[in-house]
Amino acid sequence: MEVWITVLLFLLGLLLIIKGGDWFLDGAVWIAEATGVPRFIIGATVVSLATTLPELTVSVTGTFQGEVDLAVGNAVGSVTANLGLILGISLVCIPSAVKRSQFQTKALLMLGGAALLAVLCRGSVLKTRPSLLLFVIFGAYLWSNLQDAKASMAESRESRPKGRTVSRRQMTEKLFLFALGIAAIVFGSRLLIDYGSELALLMGVPASIIGVTMVAIGTSLPELVTTLTAIAKREASMSVGNIIGANVIDLTMILPVCSAVSGGALTIGSQTTALDMPACLLIGCVAVIPPLVTERFYRWQGVVMLGLYASYVAMLVM
Repeated sequence: MEVWITVLLFLLGLLLIIKGGDWFLDGAVWIAEATGVPRFIIGATVVSLATTLPELTVSVTGTFQGEVDLAVGNAVGSVTANLGLILGISLVCIPSAVKRSQFQTKALLMLGGAALLAVLCRGSVLKTRPSLLLFVIFGAYLWSNLQDAKASMAESRESRPKGRTVSRRQMTEKLFLFALGIAAIVFGSRLLIDYGSELALLMGVPASIIGVTMVAIGTSLPELVTTLTAIAKREASMSVGNIIGANVIDLTMILPVCSAVSGGALTIGSQTTALDMPACLLIGCVAVIPPLVTERFYRWQGVVMLGLYASYVAMLVM
């Protein structure tokens, strides 16, 4: 009976993230259409802020409980999973064009955040005051998105037919579905991680492998669900914007907050500096350099990123 309850709760989590992803993305697309803000910008701001809630929760909770390696590894590992696994899948399924004007600043801020974090952690400790430099990058990222959104909304108002208005009822329904969608994804992800781990243990999978895969990939499930839903709905710009935005938030907001919570200095493990951060930077360069040059994402990029991520996970397990 206990096994069947575990299976049912696991399936409930799966159902919640699938349906939640549908509601969430529909709400995000409606926000883009109603405001005139490009889908890439909506994905990089509203969607990415919502989907990084699990990473923020896990990292801050881990810091409070003294699990510093979990907090740091989760934030950096989630960025690597977002790029190598989730963006890799997206590019294999939908290689797409991207506007350099929308993409360039965000991509460079993401790589700059990763490089700065690696420099700040060289002494195996991240101090609160130096980590405020990461907040500067986060602030620049938000400012860039606000400027792009303002310009797009102004253009939309000029081109939108007069008399076209959004009803209060429609706005309430769409925003409610958007919020309900992210709540369903977060709760469903939790069920999937917890009861998926239980099922794996019952099937004899080692706890060490579950820890490496379930925590890093588990907290990235909202981004994965949003990406898979975007692939199904052919919304490539929303998917890429979400992943880039989520990574900037993970790198420049979560760890400085954890450093402050830890009392002024966050201890960084040798695995993070020797493996996690170099892997994050390498996969990040493969992800953003080609579109910066050619304004296109390619299927071969996705294949290379998936291969690099598989190698990274294999090194972690070994």
